[in-house]
Amino acid sequence: MSLYCIGDIQGCDSALGRLLTTIDFSPSRDTVYLLGDLVNRGPESAQTLRRCIAADGSIQAILGNHDLHLLAAADGRRKFSRRDTLLDVLQAPDAAQLLEWVRQQPLARTHTLGGERLLMVHAGVHQHWDLDATLRHAAEVEAVLRSDGLSLFLQAMYGNTPAQWDPQLSGMERLRMITNVLTRMRFCHADGSLDFDSTESLAEAPEGLTAWFDLPGRATAGTTIAFGHWSTLGDLQRPHLLALDTGCVWGGCLSAVRFGNTLAERELIHVDCEQAQQPG
Repeated sequence: MSLYCIGDIQGCDSALGRLLTTIDFSPSRDTVYLLGDLVNRGPESAQTLRRCIAADGSIQAILGNHDLHLLAAADGRRKFSRRDTLLDVLQAPDAAQLLEWVRQQPLARTHTLGGERLLMVHAGVHQHWDLDATLRHAAEVEAVLRSDGLSLFLQAMYGNTPAQWDPQLSGMERLRMITNVLTRMRFCHADGSLDFDSTESLAEAPEGLTAWFDLPGRATAGTTIAFGHWSTLGDLQRPHLLALDTGCVWGGCLSAVRFGNTLAERELIHVDCEQAQQPG
């Protein structure tokens, strides 16, 4: 059995198919985790979701900001932007099945390999959350996504406040903060508050901002984390950190990491992607 993590697909199912062929993926033998943003901006969002459903558990996903955006658009809670390519899902004959599958997916997952736990999120983990706290907070949002309160949550989900975590947060402010950390976060200010304007690479980080994973005293510093969302990072790899959004939708590549017997044993695999969107 092989274990894989794959970065942001964003509706580029043809690239995903080529990558699965390249790694010789076998649904009966292997497990693939997709790190969010399965849909939007690419041309094949519906087919990406159908592939996941058909895999019957051998391909598992977490939700990214674009996946949540799909749910909000389907609910009429968010207008389309000029880059959105969600109609192939929303107008599909099996749209109800596809959307139901999306709302059942988590915002964080773990997998134990060689006695060590791998934490998978789309964007990042708050400085003060350890692995178990991250899963607990993700579960708060997941419960709402699967409940009759979905529509109210999707209406209140968008916004940049609060930017600072407080355990005493409640209601929609708490859910929005958790969602923003797990699906939108890149840079933070020195006090740990989230910045929502900057998408640059580490080398071009604006003054006064620090990547979430470089904040001092991060509670998950000793936990291996795989994430996507931040295409300008490229395939950044550190002993306890794997960034796997390599800009497939922008004409970069789609990346997978194959783990060996431990989380430290890794092989990085790419396939080139056709450009579906122009950056900027």
